Amino acid sequence: MIFVAVDIGGTFTDLIGFDDETRTFVQAKSLTTPSELTQGVINCLRESGIEAATIDELIHGSTTAINTLIERKGAKTGLIVTRGARDVYIIGRGNRPESYNLFFHRHRPLVSRRLTREVDERVLAGGEVYQALKKTSVAEACKALRREGVEAVAVCFLHAYANPEHERQAGAMIRKALPDAYLSLSHEILREYREFERMSTTVVNAYIGPKVGGYVSSLKRSLGGIGFRGDLSIMRSNGGVMTPEVATERPVAMMESGPVGGIIASAQVGLALGYPNVISFDMGGTTAKASLIREGEPTLAPGYYVGGYAAGHPVMLPMIDVVEVGAGGGSIAWRDEVGALKVGPQSAGADPGPICYRGGGTEPTITDANVVLGRLDPDNFLGGTMKLDADGARRGIEGMIAKPLKLDTVAAAQAIVEIAINKMSLAVREVSVAKGYDPRDFALVASGGAGPLHVCAIARELYIPTVIVPLFPSHFSALGMLLADERHDFIRTVYSDLAGVDFKALVAVHDEMLAEAKAALRHGKDAQSQIQLDIRYMGQEFTLSVPVTLDQLQRGDRQGIRTAFDKLYEHRYAHFSPEEPVELVNIRLGAIGKRTKLAFPSASAKGAAIPAGERQAYFSSAERPLAAKVYRREALGAGAEVTGPALIQEHGTTTVLFENDRCKVAPSGELIVTIGVAR
Repeated sequence: MIFVAVDIGGTFTDLIGFDDETRTFVQAKSLTTPSELTQGVINCLRESGIEAATIDELIHGSTTAINTLIERKGAKTGLIVTRGARDVYIIGRGNRPESYNLFFHRHRPLVSRRLTREVDERVLAGGEVYQALKKTSVAEACKALRREGVEAVAVCFLHAYANPEHERQAGAMIRKALPDAYLSLSHEILREYREFERMSTTVVNAYIGPKVGGYVSSLKRSLGGIGFRGDLSIMRSNGGVMTPEVATERPVAMMESGPVGGIIASAQVGLALGYPNVISFDMGGTTAKASLIREGEPTLAPGYYVGGYAAGHPVMLPMIDVVEVGAGGGSIAWRDEVGALKVGPQSAGADPGPICYRGGGTEPTITDANVVLGRLDPDNFLGGTMKLDADGARRGIEGMIAKPLKLDTVAAAQAIVEIAINKMSLAVREVSVAKGYDPRDFALVASGGAGPLHVCAIARELYIPTVIVPLFPSHFSALGMLLADERHDFIRTVYSDLAGVDFKALVAVHDEMLAEAKAALRHGKDAQSQIQLDIRYMGQEFTLSVPVTLDQLQRGDRQGIRTAFDKLYEHRYAHFSPEEPVELVNIRLGAIGKRTKLAFPSASAKGAAIPAGERQAYFSSAERPLAAKVYRREALGAGAEVTGPALIQEHGTTTVLFENDRCKVAPSGELIVTIGVAR
C-alpha cells in the first residue's frame, strides 16, 4: 500500500510518500502556489514520481482555513440569534487585555449588526423550553438575509447546547429558504456554554465554510483528474484526521491542520528514542511553532484566539496546544520609526520570497541572513536544485539594515538571527515555563526547513541539554500526518457540584457522544476513547480538564475524581484546597479511530563521520568566522559522531552545530545533539 501526505506551508508545499511493501520513502518539495493552492499539491505529486492511481490514502494539511479568516476573505455571513441577544457577538468580552495601549482595538466582528437577526424563542439553561420557536420570525429573518445577499448563515440560540431542538427546526427552515447559503448551527459545532465563544466559533465556521468547502471539493476534483481513487483525509487541529465530508461541514476544526502533523511526529520520535517528554519546535517559512509533549502525549488546549488574545476571534474547539510566533525563514527584517531593528511578523512567503531565492524579493529575511553568515550553502540548497543569490542577500542586508544602523553587514545578519532566536525562545518558554514545566527536563525536537538551523541556539538560550533532529525534518509535518489517527472531539456542558453529580445521567451523555463519534469515524472498528471532566472550585471562572475513566463514571467514583483534580491543580499552581467544594462544568470525549501503523525502516547502516568539505561560517559571534566541517547527512551511518562547529547538510535543511556541541546518529538515523556549554 502507498500512503502520501502533503502539507501546504507559507513558502513551500511538502510531500512525503511511503510504500508499505518496499518500506521506502519518497519526498518532494515545491514552492507554494498561493493563487491556486491545489496546483502546489499536483506539482509535488509530479515531482515525486508517484502515480496518483497507485495511492491508497492521501492525508492533507492546509492553511486555507486560518488564512481565510486572518485575511478576512470569507463569505458574506448572516447571524440568527435569540431575541435580545443581537449584540452578544459584537460586544464580546468586557476585559481589556492591553490596559496601557492607547491604540488598542477590540476584535472586528465578521458579521455586522445589520446582518444579525433576532427570532422569538427561548430555552433555559437546564434545557426547558420557556418560549416556543416562532416560525414566522425565522421566515422574516430569512427574507431579510436573502435581500442582503448573504452567502452563509450562522445560527446560535441561547442555551442551545442544553436543548438544540429550536436550532434544528430553524435550520430546516433556513435550508429551504436559502438553499444556496452555507449553514452552521451552533449545537453541531460546539455544545458548550459561554455564549460569546460559542457564537464566535459558529460564525467563524460559517464565514470560512464556503471557501474551505470549495477548496476541499476542488482538491478532490483535481486529484481525481490525475487518477487518484484512494481515500482522502484532512488533518485537523486536534492532531487527528477527518474525512472531506466532515471537513466541509466543520472547517473550523482544521484551523491549524498543517503544524500539528509535526507535533504528532515529535511525540512518536521521542518515544522511540526514549524521550517521552519533548518540546516540538517547527520553524518554517512564515512562522515558528512550539508545543509541549508529556509522556508521549501532545498537550490539548480547549481552544484559542485566531489573531491573538487581544483582538482575535475565539475558536473554542479542542486543538493541540501550539504557540506560534512570526519568525520563519521568510520573516522580514526591518527598522521601526525610531530606527530599532525588528524581525517579522511580516513574511516574504513564497512570492516573492527571500532575496536569495531570486523570485523578486527585495526585503532581507532570516534566510538571507543565514546565507550571509555562511550557514547555508548557496550552491547546495534543496539538494542543489535551487541556487541561492548570496550576493543579492548581502546587498539587501547591507543597504536596508547595515548601513542605516551603521553596522558591518555580517554583524547586521547576526543581529537578525539573534532577534529571531530570542522570539522563538519565548515561544518555547510559553509552552513550558508558563505552564509550570522546566524546559531543561525536555528534549527539543527540531523540524521545518529552518528548524535545524536555529535549534541549537535556542537550546543554549534555555539550557536545554538535548536536541533531536529527526529524519526528513523539512517534511516533518507531512511525515506526522502519516502517523496520525482519526480523531473527533466532543463536549457537553453538564453543570453540577461534584458532590451531587448524577453519574447515571453523566454516563448517558457520554454514551450519546460516543454514538455520535462512532457514526463519524471512518476507522471505527478498534476505536478508543478518552474522557475528561472540566472541574473548578466553586466561585472560579475557569476549569481544569481532569482525565477520568468510564469505569470511574459508572462506579460514581467521586473521591477518585476529586483526588485527580487536586493533584492536577497542585501541579499547575503549586497549591490546592482539599476542603473547598468543587463543581463539574463540562464532560469531554475524544474518540480515536486507529489507522494502519506503518512499518518504517528501523535502522541505517553503521559508518564513520567523514566530512564532505569545509566552509567558513559565523556561529556565536560576528567578529570572526570559524572553519566548519561540512557533512552530508545521508553519508552519516548509525553511531557516527560529529563535534561542532559543523554543518550537516541534507535535501531540505542544514543542522548547525556550535562549538562543543556533540552529535551522534541514532540507530534509526535521527541526529541526537548534546548541547555544549550553554550561555
